[in-house]
Amino acid sequence: MISLPPSKRDMKVTKERHSLKDFRIKIPEELIAQYPTEKRGQSKLLVLDIKKGTIVDDRFSNFVHYLSPNDCIVYNDAKVINARLFGLKKGSGGRVELLLTRKLSETCWHAIIRPARRIRLHSTIELKKHYSLEIIEDLGEGMFTVCFSYPLGFDELKEIGEIPLPKYIRRKPIQEFDDDRYQTVFSTRFGAVASPTAGLHFTKEIIRQIEDTGAVFVPVTLFVDWGTFKPVREEDYRKHKIHKELFEISDESARTINRCVDEGRRVLCIGTTSVRTLETAIRSDGHVRGCRGETDLYIYPGYNFKITRAILTNFHMPDSTLILLIAAFAGKELIETAYAHAVAQKYRFFSYGDAMLLIQ
Repeated sequence: MISLPPSKRDMKVTKERHSLKDFRIKIPEELIAQYPTEKRGQSKLLVLDIKKGTIVDDRFSNFVHYLSPNDCIVYNDAKVINARLFGLKKGSGGRVELLLTRKLSETCWHAIIRPARRIRLHSTIELKKHYSLEIIEDLGEGMFTVCFSYPLGFDELKEIGEIPLPKYIRRKPIQEFDDDRYQTVFSTRFGAVASPTAGLHFTKEIIRQIEDTGAVFVPVTLFVDWGTFKPVREEDYRKHKIHKELFEISDESARTINRCVDEGRRVLCIGTTSVRTLETAIRSDGHVRGCRGETDLYIYPGYNFKITRAILTNFHMPDSTLILLIAAFAGKELIETAYAHAVAQKYRFFSYGDAMLLIQ
């Protein structure tokens, strides 16, 4: 166990800044995981106790040792779709890449298309298996509304699309391998374009061990969209805009979470998507609403967490809204220190990397 020096958060700040350039987080490229561990549950686990100011290096297989029998563990059950497509522009034959982000109807979707500058309204893009699409609307920032020649659901996407691994994974997806390992054991509801990666570490055996302690697992849904990973480019990160994402909390899940709150149980969120879902749906009385809708909740330092008391998360890109969320939870200096420690100890970073548990 490593004890950290007192946080600079307690020092008087003469001039508050709101720039990601002030975050001292550098990730060597060789530590960016290109593959998951050989088996689920074998990753490292960094445990950051915020109140004690300590770091513990462990393995995720020991995650249960950091839990209480009373814990209410909230996870995202979203499932990743084969959202990345490649096609040719009809006429010119120019190659384009598409990332479907939201289904609008049986045939129409929102999609990011690259290169966007060469896309014209009402042009046609030809895809695999006799599918084609028409560009219907330019939404800006490389986003378009497109309509396919035939109904295109999640099952059909498996035939013509691929799992949209993040760009920092510099390899082509291996269909059967990544179709399995980029999904969590919790995933049941198709609709996400990126995995809620904190859930990737769990196995059915680890879940069983946790449930045997008396802790409860509760599902919520947030369909992770590209906006979650859109880099923060504003000099003042507070001016960054997050795109809306679909979420849902069932009435049953809301009742279970509210019962846990009433019983004084700790609410531990698996992943930043679960955090944003709960914090979106919290009422003034501290209870969660069963509801569905869109959220563009943007959490950055200064945010007052209403219900989240612990977070299991992966290590995030230094220019992302996700790093701001965990800095809001643990404090900028502690996160910088934890990341520097993880680099020194050669943790593996990002989607297929290792895990970090933040405890208040």
